[in-house]
Formats: sequence, structure tokens, C-alpha cells
Amino acid sequence: KPSRVGRFAAIGAAALVLMLGSGVAGGVIALAVDDGPQPINRTYSAAPVINPADLPGIAKKVQDSVVSIDAGNSGGSGVVMTPDGFILTNNHVVANARRLQVFFADGKSVAATVVGTDPRTDLAVIKAEDVSGLSAATFGDSDAMQVGDTVLALGSPLGLQGSVTAGIISARDRTIQTGQREPSNPFDPEAQGGGATSISGLLQTDAAINPGNSGGALVNTRGEVIGINTAIATAGQSSGNIGVGFAIPSNKAKDVAEALKRGEKISHPYLGVRLGDAEGGGALIGAVEPDGPAAKAGLQRGDVVIRFGDKQIGDATDLAAAVQAGKVGDRVQVTYIRNGVEKTATVTLAEAS
Repeated sequence: KPSRVGRFAAIGAAALVLMLGSGVAGGVIALAVDDGPQPINRTYSAAPVINPADLPGIAKKVQDSVVSIDAGNSGGSGVVMTPDGFILTNNHVVANARRLQVFFADGKSVAATVVGTDPRTDLAVIKAEDVSGLSAATFGDSDAMQVGDTVLALGSPLGLQGSVTAGIISARDRTIQTGQREPSNPFDPEAQGGGATSISGLLQTDAAINPGNSGGALVNTRGEVIGINTAIATAGQSSGNIGVGFAIPSNKAKDVAEALKRGEKISHPYLGVRLGDAEGGGALIGAVEPDGPAAKAGLQRGDVVIRFGDKQIGDATDLAAAVQAGKVGDRVQVTYIRNGVEKTATVTLAEAS
């Protein structure tokens, strides 16, 4: 059952409910989708299209590297990173853990401890105790994935360990939004109205993902992990799969995980504004933090940001995603409208506290 309910967003005729699943069966975040145009101009050599008869072999290759996690009051899945027990999962799977128990594909289970978490990317690393010789997953290049590529999702939906579903990459670079936390700082770098939090750059898939799949693997036809399953969109009162799932790309997930293993703080860029959607398009600045990056650049309450660097800004979620895609110290030209007049300013992204 959902433990939290976030905002509703209308997409076409459907309402998408935001929730954080919990309970013994495990959790998945269900979030609203920014379904605006996402132009992609890339040329990559992705994993080959294969005969469906080959899918069982791909699943078998990966299954030993995917675990089930019992966090006491919630649960989910995880991906084995190293033979000695480092495991990558979602932050929301372990954030409120009363205990941690990891169940392997061979039926064995061990206790585990949290090594590090990063709520803003919804990633966490845990360490299974007293293990060796585990089957570590191979991480692939998520940038090489293209819309239409075949993928498999592995995890423990509804507590059913070792489950596999198949689908395709439905879209890239999606931004989703959750209202699962109220920021202690009203100028939270990733917050819009109502304390909603954005996660950007995600892979969208129609492979079935349900509560309990969180933290599990999305793999390509080479059996490489190209995403960490983290969220689903749900319609009406349903909390199950409707063919719209999201995964954190492996390139980002692996970088964050390696830093967490080393005990490092994850760097997040910060703009220092409170955002809303502007009538007619753009991100409306509702408030500006004194001495924050936006204030230092001369941005004011009431300004409507329509371009951030080379990215067109259609709404508040677009701007939050554009900031997340940057790096601390980046100098970015911002185009905005003030009192009907188009202006530009240069902001230097700062480190989020």
C-alpha cells in the first residue's frame, strides 16, 4: 500500500498518482511525467535486436546479480556491484530501514548495512555482510540506448523474487516529479511548488515494473545493466504497472554509486529559486534566495525563464531538469522575460547544501 501520496498531473485524459510504495512486498515510486518534446540527436551503436528466443539466456546471465532486499517496513531489489557484497539500490528502498536483509538468487540471505545514500538521485549503496564470490553485474553504456531497443527488467515485484519482464525503451531523458518530501529549505535546488522534487535524465520503458522492482536492473540485449528501475506512473486508484516505468541511466547510477562507496558527498548544482509554471510557457520565479546564484545574476521574483543555456524551458520541471544536468561552477546564460521584455543574465551554479 502507498505510504505517501503526492501531486496529480493531467496528461491527456489520465491522472497520474504519485506515491511511495512500502510494505513487505517492496516499493516503487510512482511519479508525474513531463511529457513535453524531448529532442534527441545522438548516433550510437546500441545492443543488437535479437530473436525473442534468446531472451531466456539473457535473463539467466543477469539473474544471479539481482537481489531482493527486505528493509523491515519496506523492500525492493538491488544490483550486485562487486563480488564482496556492495549492492546498488534506490534510496527510497532503504531510507527508513528498520533492518536490512538481502536475499540472493540461490536462496541464501544475509544481513546488510547502508554504506551511503543520495536522496536527490534516489540511489543508495548497501553492503552485504560476510559474503564473497558473488556474481557482479556488468554495467553497460546507457547513452547508447535508443528508443525501441529491447530491454528486460529484473527484480522482486510484490515480493516475487527473480521476476523478469520484457519491453522496449519508450523514451529517453524523461523528467519526473514527486511530492514525497517537503524541503527544509524553501529554495531547495530541485524543488518546485508544493515541495515537489524532480529527477531528470531517466529512461522510460514499457517493461512491466511494479512495487518491489525498485532498485532492480534494466538490462540490454547483451545482458548489461543500463538502468536502475526506480519509478512508475499509475492511473486513477491503481498502484500497478500501466506500461510507463522509469530507470536511472547506468552511467549516472554507476558514477554516484562509486562515489558513495568511497564515502564521498555527491555534488548537486544549485540555482536558488522557487519555481512555478508560467502562463503561456516558461518557468515562473516565485521567490529568489538572497545571495544565491540566481540573485547574484540579477534574477527577480516574477521573471519567467524561457531558456537555460541551449535548452528551451517550457515549465518549472524543464528548468529543474536543466539545472540538474549542469555541474557546480558552470556559467550558464539564462534568457528570461521581465515585464514583457526579454532579457539575459549569466548565472554560476553553486553547490547545494
